[in-house]
Amino acid sequence: MKNIILVGPMGAGKSTIGRLLAKELRLPFKDSDKEIEQRTGASIPLIFDVEGEDGFRERERAAIADLCRLDGVVLATGGGAVLREDNRNALRAGGRIVYLCTSVDQQLERTARDRNRPLLQAPDPRSVLAGLMAIRDPLYRSIADIIIETDERPPRLVVLEILDRLAALSPRESRDQSALS
Repeated sequence: MKNIILVGPMGAGKSTIGRLLAKELRLPFKDSDKEIEQRTGASIPLIFDVEGEDGFRERERAAIADLCRLDGVVLATGGGAVLREDNRNALRAGGRIVYLCTSVDQQLERTARDRNRPLLQAPDPRSVLAGLMAIRDPLYRSIADIIIETDERPPRLVVLEILDRLAALSPRESRDQSALS
């Protein structure tokens, strides 16, 4: 069995939807950010403070490589996991990739009170999120088997759509064909 890997920006619902999807499929749920925190014994904001974004991204690369070698898990990745080519390659090899797409407005609403988002500790979080999306959206799309919009949708409905869309994919269907949806 292959893994189901959720990618997308912060606030897209990767962890919430991932947990529900894993429960529905009776598979273990893994979160790459939680894995990093468990390995280091430190929070993501502390890692950013001490090691900077480069240090965090290196830890993320190692965690993604290990998690993608597992078999039969639902994996939620951090929003920036797609920035490194090594990660994109590991994710592609690791299973079916579902891009949970959401608007900047929805991201702002969902992350407004979350202090565990180091990149958003800025005077203008909206411009930060818009800048991140401009860079990351094409990367998410380039590796996605399925693209699903999560704005204003209950997580349970998103999970049902993921299940339907995964069932519709043939084993040999290319990423290029499915990403056109």
